[in-house]
Amino acid sequence: MYSFKNDYAEGAHPNILQKLMETNFSQQAGYGEDAYTLEAKELIKQKIANPQASIYFLSGGTQTNLIVIASLLRIHEAVISAKTGHIYANETGAIEATGHRVITVETADGKLRVADIEQVLKEYGLRPHVVKPKMVYISNSTEIGTIYQKSELAQLSAYCKSKNLYLFMDGARLGHALTASNNDLNLADLSALTDAFYIGGTKNGALLGEAIVFNNPAMAPEFDYALKQRGALLAKGRLLGIQFLELFKDDLYFSLAAHANQMAMKISIAMEEKGYAALTKSTTNQIFPILPNGIISKLNQKYEFYVWKPVDAHHAAIRLITSWATDEAKVDEFIRDLKTLQV
Repeated sequence: MYSFKNDYAEGAHPNILQKLMETNFSQQAGYGEDAYTLEAKELIKQKIANPQASIYFLSGGTQTNLIVIASLLRIHEAVISAKTGHIYANETGAIEATGHRVITVETADGKLRVADIEQVLKEYGLRPHVVKPKMVYISNSTEIGTIYQKSELAQLSAYCKSKNLYLFMDGARLGHALTASNNDLNLADLSALTDAFYIGGTKNGALLGEAIVFNNPAMAPEFDYALKQRGALLAKGRLLGIQFLELFKDDLYFSLAAHANQMAMKISIAMEEKGYAALTKSTTNQIFPILPNGIISKLNQKYEFYVWKPVDAHHAAIRLITSWATDEAKVDEFIRDLKTLQV
């Protein structure tokens, strides 16, 4: 069985493992004050063209979302998300458990737009009887593989500023968004257009780890307290710093994401050639082809993937995810099998 279930089935890129071995006996300060972490932070600041940014390394995406949102919002404030957003659909109520409501918006492509935010503000205007929307949470790429264009993000950014709302971008698959064929954003744009975003390592070649970037350090001047209180400040912070240093020193982060995208697009083209439609138009490493149930059952005999949702009595959308380490020979084998299968 070959897995297309997720992009974290493999361990880590060999360069990271090699660097961890090379530095293993170097004695370093703890809690992120080691030389590698400090260097990684400076390197990321260069990449985002923002020397004033505050950067922290955390172990995973859910942990990052929870701590950022809980530390920025006051007790009566809420966060707006697409209904497909990770904080609503896949985090076991983590945000609500901190006392903050997630206000969801139905959206066909996983993206939020100004009109969506305007409608939420209208619905939650009865002060003080309803929660106060204070943050807009978006993902790039989204949970259904789509990405934000620069014009879309700029519109959201301007509107959030005009309404005094935080704009926070989940970047668990940020590398895949920024290396998509139709992308027109870069890291410097994200630093200019969001209040905070994070760079996902777990799903792009790292053993684990996410880098949260506060573009204005005044936004979270005591975030280190929040990290410590919630158990996210690692004594061996070097383990995260070394990985991000390795990922960004030669732009390895982007080449790994580009490989994942290329493998997904290869499958996507084969699906189109077979005449199969897709649930969403994705240019990243998550694709959602709609297949006959019989074909899905046959593919499942050799390949692991999620059946995302039924489309009708005879068809369903599946989710295929490729990774930084996806074997192209296995992709070719999958395509050959797809072309020969009959309902």
